[in-house]
Amino acid sequence: MRPTLLLRCLIAAIYVIPTAEPRAAQSPSETRTISELRVEHVSINDNRTAAGAFDRGTLTIRLEAREGEWHPDGDADPGVVVNAFAVVGERLQVPGPLVRVAEGTTIRATIRNRLAEPLFLHGFHARPAADAEPPFVIPAGAVRQIEFTAGAPGTYFYWAASTQDVVFPQRTGKDSQLSGALIVDARGAPTSDRVLVMTSWVDSPVVDGVPVFVVRFLINGKTWPYTERLTYDVGDTVRLRVMNVGGAVHPMHLHGFYFRVNSRGNERTDTVFPPGSSPQFVNTERLPSGQTFSLTWIPTRPGNWLFHCHDIVHTERKPQLDGRPAPSPGDHHAVNHALEMMAGPIVGITIRSTAAATPSETMERRTLHLVARVDAGGTDVEPAYGFSLDESGRDMPALPPYLPGPTLVLQRGEPVSITIENRLPEATAVHWHGIEVDSYYDGVAGFAGRDQLIAPAIPPGGTFEARFTPPRSGTFIYHTHVNEVRQLQAGLSGALIVVDSRAAYDPSHDFVMLVTTPRRVADADFVLLNGGLTPAAQEMRVGERYRLRFINMHTYRPNLRMRLLRDGHLASWRALAKDGMDLPSDQAVVGPSEVQMGNGETYDFEFVPETAGEHRLEIRGGGGALLASMAIQVTAK
Repeated sequence: MRPTLLLRCLIAAIYVIPTAEPRAAQSPSETRTISELRVEHVSINDNRTAAGAFDRGTLTIRLEAREGEWHPDGDADPGVVVNAFAVVGERLQVPGPLVRVAEGTTIRATIRNRLAEPLFLHGFHARPAADAEPPFVIPAGAVRQIEFTAGAPGTYFYWAASTQDVVFPQRTGKDSQLSGALIVDARGAPTSDRVLVMTSWVDSPVVDGVPVFVVRFLINGKTWPYTERLTYDVGDTVRLRVMNVGGAVHPMHLHGFYFRVNSRGNERTDTVFPPGSSPQFVNTERLPSGQTFSLTWIPTRPGNWLFHCHDIVHTERKPQLDGRPAPSPGDHHAVNHALEMMAGPIVGITIRSTAAATPSETMERRTLHLVARVDAGGTDVEPAYGFSLDESGRDMPALPPYLPGPTLVLQRGEPVSITIENRLPEATAVHWHGIEVDSYYDGVAGFAGRDQLIAPAIPPGGTFEARFTPPRSGTFIYHTHVNEVRQLQAGLSGALIVVDSRAAYDPSHDFVMLVTTPRRVADADFVLLNGGLTPAAQEMRVGERYRLRFINMHTYRPNLRMRLLRDGHLASWRALAKDGMDLPSDQAVVGPSEVQMGNGETYDFEFVPETAGEHRLEIRGGGGALLASMAIQVTAK
């Protein structure tokens, strides 16, 4: 990706960058002066041990804020000086010490500020709380006593900054890691969950007189591949609590499985869905800044799986903290792209089983031949790639353009064999996003699979056969999982539709709305809708039922809004599915025709036009800018 486009992507992802003026000299917080400062080392907190002492219904906890040296990448990689929390007398931690109690507990906290600036502390209050809960102000060198009752069960957090009116996207530098989890457990509830605190860090160190934009997106104080690996057995109940106290939106995607969302909340309140309520099953959960959610997941297949942010720019390797380029593995990423070229908010999860590691069973399968090709109009910096499809499996020539990618229509319960042939000048791989496949076929080169059976990247001229049987009908995605920012921008993605019957599938009443990134920097202020900046108009008839399948496969726009308008006003549609999973009846309701989507999410709606005339589908960005539109001509019966 061209550097200017990467910078625009990162600015869009983090919303706010540090001070606008380049600095002539480096501040004491920068990496190059750490050895001179001789500050203490910051430990990484895996959030498995709660802080404080519990006695007769009261948790007593003594915390302090200090300055320390933090290494979000490898311990031998460059570090940076940040402000962080610690239990008094113990090492600094990022994220801050875990505060975890049962409902009804009194929390008695002593907070000391050992920084040179005041501390504005949020989150030490009972739940639920009012929207305007004021922070506790702790002057430099001062101590504050705080006591409150924990309140309602939920997934919460505390955080601090050195200025009073700061919001999360503005905590980009030294204050960015002043956060910690605050968990209130329901009486009798299991406490075997893992707590994942997501933060971000941004700076602009000067290298050779030029400021370099440097960013990190992290889980529990580390960036992939240095994040903790989680291990479970087939059949275990995996419980995770996830909180985003950084400045960007993170659509969190689990490979190969659905998970059940048990709660959604923020610092002040949490909505916990009761056991008897309709399930909230997804494989991608959009997590805005300052929000939380909890999940459960029961893995049924062994192997290595990723749980990661699907804003692809967040998972690309970035410059080192001192502004120097990230070490390049050369061509080795073609073998082990996941470990060598990915970074950011990613957790690797290994699911164990005593069964032998073998590919999927041999059976009669429908065969498809998917070819990754060089398209017309690309350059070395901004390549143009695409997919073509050969239903018969023979090598049939295809002519450009190869955008959008062909829609793959599969049948529920019908085994399929898809051979991916790579005719690109670089390695690639295909991930079947949302499809419940065996790990070996998941498409994460160098990581997916188990034991000695690890998925390879597909070298130029090579092939790979993916075998699976779709267990459900729905809207899914196939896309590259090698050098994703470059190859997704080039055009390597497409819609994957699973239907109950291919013979009954009617594309005239089943519309795919695939949103992707333009191939050229010059078009970055817009999005591609079904491969074009100006998609052709569609036709509908009054009173007939249409299925609209929305897919956000943009690399860095997690706030897209899809809207269907009639005479400038929202129409109505009925929600059908999320991430390929049909909604229960109490969620499949009629409502205004607008939905906000994160990267990697899919939504299905049913639309029945009531009046003739022109309707318009709009795609707008998080700030409201019109990024694409398409006319829909509705005619009378």
